[in-house]
Amino acid sequence: MDIYLQWAFGCVAAYLLGSVPFGFLIAMARGIDIRTVGSGNIGATNVFRCVSKPLGILTFLLDMAKGAAGCTLIPWLVAHAFHGDAASMPLCVTCGFLTVAGHNWPVFLGFKGGKGVATSAGLLLGLAPIGCGWAFLAWTLFFVITRYVSVASILAALTLAIVAWPIYFTRHGWWFPVMLNVLAALAIARHHGNIRRLRAGTESRFTFGRGSRA
Repeated sequence: MDIYLQWAFGCVAAYLLGSVPFGFLIAMARGIDIRTVGSGNIGATNVFRCVSKPLGILTFLLDMAKGAAGCTLIPWLVAHAFHGDAASMPLCVTCGFLTVAGHNWPVFLGFKGGKGVATSAGLLLGLAPIGCGWAFLAWTLFFVITRYVSVASILAALTLAIVAWPIYFTRHGWWFPVMLNVLAALAIARHHGNIRRLRAGTESRFTFGRGSRA
């Protein structure tokens, strides 16, 4: 029975942590409903563009931190609360996924959230730091080349999906690369609006002014 309670508490706590809308709260502290300006997204890019650069960076760091905490701190706390030695890897992965799901579909905002890029980065930092490093390098490279945050994020996700197999298959078996591929696919799917704008030629390149779309 303890193992079921451990999983139940861990999963609920991870989802609720992910649902904390840092971008929304930070913007509201400045009197701005981030859902009504720019792209309408609650993530760091929209906060960066429509509120302020420092607060956009703070949003990214907080969203990333909750992704890392969701797959490491919460499973550890739950395991110790139920007198376990350590959290299992399946529990860590599940809690990490639910943290990302909470960010993307937060219960506190009517299940309309962000794209999960920063939160997924935090999850990767906690569970797959090498894959996170490759994804970060890809994001930086493609952002410098294209100046599209969306393109950089999509190609970083594709990079992760590819490198996951040679890096993690021999260490963890097939399920871990599959998990990272699902995470990458989820991140890409959340960019469906950006993909439509890219195909239409209306997606905005990143600038350091305000008012551009995320």
